[in-house]
Amino acid sequence: MDGLQQVALPIAGIVAVAALTFYAVSFNELREKSFKDLEDSEENGGFKSSMSSRERRARRKAEKQNRP
Repeated sequence: MDGLQQVALPIAGIVAVAALTFYAVSFNELREKSFKDLEDSEENGGFKSSMSSRERRARRKAEKQNRP
């Protein structure tokens, strides 16, 4: 049993470090892509947020009033 622990523990550590490295690199790539997309949107007229609920309600109310 002692020999199995001497082999299994380092292998488990290597697998854990590999998984952490994979997630760190993936997160970094996603962050870089997000910043690039943000910069591209700023160059193309700025960032446009989605409509607020108040604006949506006002639009629906106006559409109802304009119906025959």
